[in-house]
Amino acid sequence: MRLKAEIWVKAYVRRCAVEGVAAVVVRHGDDDAGAIFIRINRLDGTSLLFGPAPAGLDGAEHDRRWVAHYPMPGAPDEKVDDMLAREYGFDRDLWLVEVEDRAGRAFLEDWMAPVH
Repeated sequence: MRLKAEIWVKAYVRRCAVEGVAAVVVRHGDDDAGAIFIRINRLDGTSLLFGPAPAGLDGAEHDRRWVAHYPMPGAPDEKVDDMLAREYGFDRDLWLVEVEDRAGRAFLEDWMAPVH
């Protein structure tokens, strides 16, 4: 059974705080099963964006898995804003957590989906 979205987000924000990195919930989605997007704002006009991995991946039914929409060094903030606006238009129940870290750390290493 997968953790509820609200619990996962709270744990993730806490994980960032332990690392000394600011993370805030910008958009509060469905408490139980809302899709979660994580934006890493590099504070230089670029951001990284991680979103839910496609359905059907091994282990995804029990654990959340992530894919990078814009890998390092990131994409211009405007491009990330546009993508998030499209996602929100499609799914009003999504979560958005924004992390501010110049190094681009996401703390998602254990949850990244395998790249094929």
